[in-house]
Amino acid sequence: MRIGIDTGGTFTDFVVLVDGEFSVHKELSTPIDPSIAIYQGIKKLIGDKLDGTYIYHGTTIATNALLERKGSKIVLITTKGFEDIIEIGRQNRKELYNIFEQETKPLVERPYRVGIKERADFKGNILEQISKAEMLKLKNKIKKLKPEAIAISLINSYASSKNELIVENLLKDLGIPISVSSRILPEFREYERTSTVVINAYLIKKVFSYMNNLKVRLKQSKIFVLQSNGGLISTEQAGSEPVRILLSGPAGGVVGAFKIAEKVGMNKIMTYDMGGTSTDVSLCDGSIKFSNINTVDNLAVNVPMVDVKTIGAGGGSIAYIDPGGALKVGPESAGSDPGPACYGKGDRPTVTDANVVLGRINPDYFLGGEMKIFKDRSARALRKLSKQLGISTLELASGIIEVANANMEKALRVISLERGYDPREFALFSFGGAGGLHACELARGLGISKVIFPSNPGVLSALGMLIADYFRDYSMSVFFNSEKDDFQKISKAFRRLEKRPEKEYTRECIKYEYYIDARYKRQSHELIIPFNKSFIKTFHNEHKKKYGYSQSDNIVEIVNIRLRALSKKVDFKIPECTKVRKQVTFTKSDIFYNNKNVLSRIYSRDDFYSGYKFRGPAIVLEKTSTLFVTPGFNCQIENYGNIIATC
Repeated sequence: MRIGIDTGGTFTDFVVLVDGEFSVHKELSTPIDPSIAIYQGIKKLIGDKLDGTYIYHGTTIATNALLERKGSKIVLITTKGFEDIIEIGRQNRKELYNIFEQETKPLVERPYRVGIKERADFKGNILEQISKAEMLKLKNKIKKLKPEAIAISLINSYASSKNELIVENLLKDLGIPISVSSRILPEFREYERTSTVVINAYLIKKVFSYMNNLKVRLKQSKIFVLQSNGGLISTEQAGSEPVRILLSGPAGGVVGAFKIAEKVGMNKIMTYDMGGTSTDVSLCDGSIKFSNINTVDNLAVNVPMVDVKTIGAGGGSIAYIDPGGALKVGPESAGSDPGPACYGKGDRPTVTDANVVLGRINPDYFLGGEMKIFKDRSARALRKLSKQLGISTLELASGIIEVANANMEKALRVISLERGYDPREFALFSFGGAGGLHACELARGLGISKVIFPSNPGVLSALGMLIADYFRDYSMSVFFNSEKDDFQKISKAFRRLEKRPEKEYTRECIKYEYYIDARYKRQSHELIIPFNKSFIKTFHNEHKKKYGYSQSDNIVEIVNIRLRALSKKVDFKIPECTKVRKQVTFTKSDIFYNNKNVLSRIYSRDDFYSGYKFRGPAIVLEKTSTLFVTPGFNCQIENYGNIIATC
């Protein structure tokens, strides 16, 4: 038995696979301890029969701890004179003309940054050894500071880890978790490397504790955790390197969407995942895109992550009037408690309440009828706001949807048009509990002619956990000038890097993928490209695609090499949709769309068969989501039960 679990801000999603058959479930999240919702959901699904169960989990525990600043008290050990590197950063201003911009507070306060006398040069030569007197002084200082975790980041340690390992061995007997930069991120750029290892140390206690909690609650199970790069690792690895699971949940959605899209013969998609709290979007042009230069809450995190843009727009996003009298939606969310007004506890209007009032959500079939929805509470919450604006409740509900759509459309433009991609060449792959209600309108706004609605879209991220591959990423800074074809020289460097995964896996079960960070000489930013014999030509082409020009007579520098070690590739089978033709029944109901009532057909997705066709306006009800197909879209059910909507 295999179970995929995605913990979100509002719901915790489950997909269970037993003998090729899928079953799904959604449980309200328990933010105080996410493992409670996981345990409750599993118990409802399969009881206490956990023997031999494999669990694949995506979690927000690391993200939330970082955003809410609920990590550990840590000490940063660095080379003397570089104690303030995490505060100085790159001296970039996020808002150039905002004189009131708030600086991001560093995770380590000044008294807890400790400098030691040591030095290595950029080639890895040790210029100054750490003296015994210095080591004794350091150990005594650490004891006085009483940290919960330690981060070690010495200058140029990407080239030589010798001094960092000396410090680690010295402090091991203190019994405090230690994060070492040459192990977490052996790459150049001191600020980014230091910031990344500091975040790892900051999160290690909380995430390690959560992983242990999971193992205790689900002790008969084998548990794996999804990394931000879309690959699975063990709970032990996640507990010791929590910085690698910061975008665990969103990565699962992209993995699931891309693998399903490949099954139906499409590999150019924009993924659109709208949940209760946020919306995640990503672009896949033949493959899942990754980024190694990332920021989370204005903090540099240079570990491989699926390239996802997240905005505060979800079903629970709260509508309000700003000081200038304009209607705004989000980023504040009602979450799971109290939740949207229609959940029965809250009284503030949200996107979900707007959809209820417009008739796009059936109050009697929310979560397949398992959760009661109070339509009158939605109407009451919107009425309070509509009186302030002097408009009708229906006009306000439409306005909330338009504002939320504008926010999400902007995010989709950022990942496509602003990066040189034409959205009209892609299909919009819609999922998440709330995504299906907005996808067609977003597609029209972007000129996209095809929308894919997968089966069980509300739990697709959990399915992504279930079908993700097992792999880890490794990297190393090299600095090669490719005035000539240096294929052999770079290949030799990859052989050295391969020794790291070979210590963790047997060589027979590893498949390698090779990438390089390349740039023109004197550039300060790189492009990540696959490494093969024509890598120089590939770089020129990619540079022209992204920036509009290339310099074929310029020297190409290789600054980092990246190795992906796949220990297991998952082959999965999606159950095919029935091809037996049958009578598809539907009811009709008025919904408010485009400032008027429109008579819409209401379908149950369970009634569909492969090849069935219908057109909008239509509402499609299913257990994990509701889909709204706008007028002008024609839909067909393909072999795996996905709805392909075209206009």
